[in-house]
Amino acid sequence: MLELLPALLRGLGITVQLTVLAAVLGFALAFISGLGSLSKSSIIRFVTGVYVEIFRGTSLLVQLFWMFYALPLFGIRLPGMVVGVLALGMNFGAYGSEVVRSSIIAVPRGQIEAAIALNMSPGQRLWRIILPQAWLTMIPPLGNLLIELLKGTALVSLITLADLAFQGFSLRETTGRTTEIYSLLLMIYFVLAFFITAGMRWLERRAAMGRS
Repeated sequence: MLELLPALLRGLGITVQLTVLAAVLGFALAFISGLGSLSKSSIIRFVTGVYVEIFRGTSLLVQLFWMFYALPLFGIRLPGMVVGVLALGMNFGAYGSEVVRSSIIAVPRGQIEAAIALNMSPGQRLWRIILPQAWLTMIPPLGNLLIELLKGTALVSLITLADLAFQGFSLRETTGRTTEIYSLLLMIYFVLAFFITAGMRWLERRAAMGRS
């Protein structure tokens, strides 16, 4: 069984790279769109709402296929890695947007009123009062979304990226050792998800200590 590992691990780098890059993009979009949904500008709220509803309301697989196969018809050709990062990151950001929005709304109104009484500007209220309190609420659901993002990377094998899942499919075709290969894949994905969970729990403890 262990002799199958080197071939599978060749795709591990692609999976980790996709997860990290898409997570960075997704976190940025989640915060931007989450704050945008609370904007006083109706235009910003409309644009944010369109983005969130499109990427939450359509399949990630269809989004990948559309970017990889349909965009070239409009003269836009993107490498498979770029398509994977964009689709996964934008999908993650759309779901994360609601986490950010709801966490900000959950901050007690009295805290905001106290900041106003201290003559803080809107930016100061956001960075010094609202986000530090909302961040602790955001961490667990964002951690769950990050694990979903990791699992979603397996779909990029369908747009020719040689990730972990792709290597597993290829190895099964050449060796026929289905049970062993997929058991190894399950274990590798589990270990990756375990490290993500541990990391997010560490962040949660740090955030809680900062509030104590």
